[in-house]
Amino acid sequence: MDFEYSDKVKELMARVDGFMQEHIFPAEAAFDEFVEDPANLWVVPPLIEELKQKAKEQGLWNLFLPKEYEEFSPGLTNLEYAPLAELMGRNEWASEIFNCSAPDTGNMEVFARYGTPEQKEKWLKPLLAGDIRSAFLMTEPQNACSDATNVECSIVRDGDEYVINGRKWWSSAVYDPRCEIFLVMGKTDPTAAKYIQQSTIVIPKNTPGVRLVRPLKVFNALHSPGGHGEVALENVRVPVSNIILGEGRGFEIAQGRLGPGRIHHCMRLIGAAQRCLDLMCKRVDSRVAFGKKLSEQGSIRQEVAKSRCEIEQARLLTLSTADKLDKFGNKEAKDLIAMIKIVAPRMCQEVADRAMQAHGGMGLSQDTPIANLFAYARFVRMADGPDEVHMAQLGKTTIKAAVEEG
Repeated sequence: MDFEYSDKVKELMARVDGFMQEHIFPAEAAFDEFVEDPANLWVVPPLIEELKQKAKEQGLWNLFLPKEYEEFSPGLTNLEYAPLAELMGRNEWASEIFNCSAPDTGNMEVFARYGTPEQKEKWLKPLLAGDIRSAFLMTEPQNACSDATNVECSIVRDGDEYVINGRKWWSSAVYDPRCEIFLVMGKTDPTAAKYIQQSTIVIPKNTPGVRLVRPLKVFNALHSPGGHGEVALENVRVPVSNIILGEGRGFEIAQGRLGPGRIHHCMRLIGAAQRCLDLMCKRVDSRVAFGKKLSEQGSIRQEVAKSRCEIEQARLLTLSTADKLDKFGNKEAKDLIAMIKIVAPRMCQEVADRAMQAHGGMGLSQDTPIANLFAYARFVRMADGPDEVHMAQLGKTTIKAAVEEG
């Protein structure tokens, strides 16, 4: 692969970076102040919609959709998108400003790849415009859904409708007032072969029988205005036309959705780690202890050097994964996707931890974004499949390949 970015990508990188410097970083304090005010729970900060409009006007919009969907986006490859997502990842909410945030990106890819013309018109278009948000409901509190075949939520056909019953949790964005649709994974035929029991269906949030049970905190934070919720689906009825791709295709859709989603998280985590390292470098160069700058301490220099090495290693692995995803698709890239999903969150967590330590008490406070970025990295070690699942699968395929080669 060619590690040199094209002129097109360099120009987009400059524009995204310029937008971050001019609009995102100066707004961080105001965003935090707004969402941390109890009076604003589940209220979207006005600055979000204002900045989204600016990004749209500047053509920095829907950058994530791969090249085969140029009708909806600038038509970048995953390799071209990677450095842009990295730049966005320096702030935990910036990707939404460019309409490149989870879970909407994965849901848009599902509609773009698998949706009917009617589904695209009804749901994809407003998502692409940033007019609504969406959620993906797969994980269940009573089951280990790191194995997606364990889902128990039932989707039963009754004439021209499907009736859905089940309980989901860790459903991101369900509390966002702009969230209008859920993509729900459940079982249409529990007696079928293991990987064709599941289906994916669209449920409008305001459908009778949909009940938001409770928000779930992450490190004691609600992540307003989107949040993560537990959702009860009680005799929910939707038209048969709301099924995506047909019965028995849910596992296939989930795998197609989660592959790009995993690498997008990793791209952003590279940027998060890079920002932590940059802040660490500036901090240690400005502080004096025991008669000299912290940056002159050998142990500090080692921590900086290790962090730089680890970030670059993860960056190159991310780019390699993106390149293989572009050339050969999700199935052929699955081992690399597993590798980077294991590596990037842990790397970012380690770099952020060093940056917090170098800042002293300030590193734990709201005066830097480091603590939030640390929490994001730790959260992603669970999101889209925990480390253990990726390591188990990667270990299995690695052993198999070595044995078959003799």
